[in-house]
Amino acid sequence: MEKGPGAATGPRFGATVTKDGVRFAVWSGAAERMWVSLFEPWNYSEIDRLEMERDDDGVFSLFVPGLRAGARYGFRADGRYAPERGLWFDPAKMLMDPYALIIDYPYRYNAIMAAVRWQQEDTSNMMPKAIVTSPTVVQRKPPIFAAGQLIYELNVRSFTLKHPEVREELRGTLSALREPVVIDHLKRLGVGAVELMPITACMNERHLQPLGLRNAWGYNPVSFMALDPDMIPGGWAELRDTVAALRDEGLGTILDLVFNHTAESDVEGPTVSLRGLDNLAYYRHDEEGRLVNDTGTGNTVACEHPIVQELVVDSLRAFVDYAGVDGFRFDLATILGRTEQGFRTDAPLFERIAADPILADRVMIAEPWDIGPGGYQLGNFSQRYLEWNDRYRDDIRRFWRGDANMIGTLATRLSGSSDIFGRDGADRTRTVNFVAAHDGMTLADTTAYERKHNEANGEDNRDGHNENFSWNNGVEGESADWEILARRRRDIEALLASLFVSRGTIMLTAGDEFGRTQKGNNNAYAQDNKLTWLDWEGRDVELEAFAFRLAELRDTAPALAATALLTDEDVQWLSELGQPLETGQWEDPGRRRLCMMLANGTERGGRMAILINGDAKGVSFSLPLRNEFAWRLILPGERGQSGTAWEVAGRTVAIAIEE
Repeated sequence: MEKGPGAATGPRFGATVTKDGVRFAVWSGAAERMWVSLFEPWNYSEIDRLEMERDDDGVFSLFVPGLRAGARYGFRADGRYAPERGLWFDPAKMLMDPYALIIDYPYRYNAIMAAVRWQQEDTSNMMPKAIVTSPTVVQRKPPIFAAGQLIYELNVRSFTLKHPEVREELRGTLSALREPVVIDHLKRLGVGAVELMPITACMNERHLQPLGLRNAWGYNPVSFMALDPDMIPGGWAELRDTVAALRDEGLGTILDLVFNHTAESDVEGPTVSLRGLDNLAYYRHDEEGRLVNDTGTGNTVACEHPIVQELVVDSLRAFVDYAGVDGFRFDLATILGRTEQGFRTDAPLFERIAADPILADRVMIAEPWDIGPGGYQLGNFSQRYLEWNDRYRDDIRRFWRGDANMIGTLATRLSGSSDIFGRDGADRTRTVNFVAAHDGMTLADTTAYERKHNEANGEDNRDGHNENFSWNNGVEGESADWEILARRRRDIEALLASLFVSRGTIMLTAGDEFGRTQKGNNNAYAQDNKLTWLDWEGRDVELEAFAFRLAELRDTAPALAATALLTDEDVQWLSELGQPLETGQWEDPGRRRLCMMLANGTERGGRMAILINGDAKGVSFSLPLRNEFAWRLILPGERGQSGTAWEVAGRTVAIAIEE
């Protein structure tokens, strides 16, 4: 094959199909030579190795005339090999194109991928190949998800793998989300958007294979755009069609993406892509040349580098251009704003994302922390970003666990966390409220386990957070005692109700609405088995019906989904006697009773009263009455129960509306 001219379109890098062939391009500031290896599609034998030309800016490129979409390829790079200085060039290592959109089979870790150069171990037979492709650009439409709605976090594989009403051939794949039974479930929960845990291809951490485990969550990418071939066998067309089908039902799609680290890990990790292309440029290093580990995974992507910024922006654009997604949730998002001076709200990568016309209207959600110095940045992202609010999670759990001095904190969390998001004169909350997520105790396990139980992960229960603000209602773990089970059910309902009556965006993790359990495992990333596969046949249908009822109530209460921070005209905080809470009552460490009365809380303009009884015993709540209005209790109990006073059972949330 000969070199020839090729007019690139779209991103500068990757494999670009033209009418005359394919143009390959990749960047490396330190590589001395670079090749494209081409492979047979049926036996993966290398049929050609073509050297690329380097320009003055570090761009290696090659045009291959006559090549077409469907060709398999990988890169090889050569240069100085000095790992102690951060240089890992080894032409025996097959390298994945950072711009690969499709790979032919999943990544599989092999120790040979981490072999030193002088062993001359060629890894092409154990690396998937990138497939040249040219996806269709979709018509861009505004996101249909809006702040204040419900985000439903789900793992594509575990969500439907055991769903008896999903067609067997679709279970565990993205297409299963289009099944009528799934759509119906999402709509009955009032979902505004599904948030898909990573759907890009990932590689197992090297310690998992000897344990017989595999990564179930997907937060360990090699490249940022390549879709998981098992989860999405139909590639970009399947992603595009699923996003469109959900949109037709009024459901948005948000992708959870990982730009903070890769599976190449620490110095003992495999060389499979960025490390072999230019380790010093793509990853952060300290002054002595050691990999920075602000992620806890062994490496940290250098988001301050212009080439990395271009890669991230091009990845986001691809998911909008080729699939039409509503937006993105960024894992360990503090990394994206890290610079040599620390975290910056106006970091170059954030500025590039904000300035991009394709991304300007997309939903952006930050997980606002990492484990590096100054890594906890909750409330410090720009107004452009919604933020996961772990203080909401912890404080709601602490209140229902029975901690003292929580009544004022509870009110702040229910009303949008103004202490966090009302800084610098902001008048709207950017909170994403949640009581459980993929990471940590499930909602049901929060009421059944005081301690984590991660023994199945093979790390002697050392992994995962030690403090979960959880409680067990008298027995650790499984119990047949009906009284304990009843207390746990009551607490689960209280946690769910607290979430659904909270102001701002709320998030529910799939299965928490019907009592999913991970047996106390709060770090089930490596459990691709029954521990994380949702048990649809064994689900708690009564609890599920309760969640559906909460969704119905929230849908009719615009004051709950609003994001404007509450003023004194919007809310009153009352005691169980219907009187404004006095200073002494706010400061009472044992107070666990509260009425949150929202003005214009219903569609018809009436008030809504949220009655919270965190005590173990029932208490009577009284509500003030206005002329020509009547109060009606709508949760719990029978609908339509009118009056001005109700007995609210212990550890219960009740809701009344004024008509």
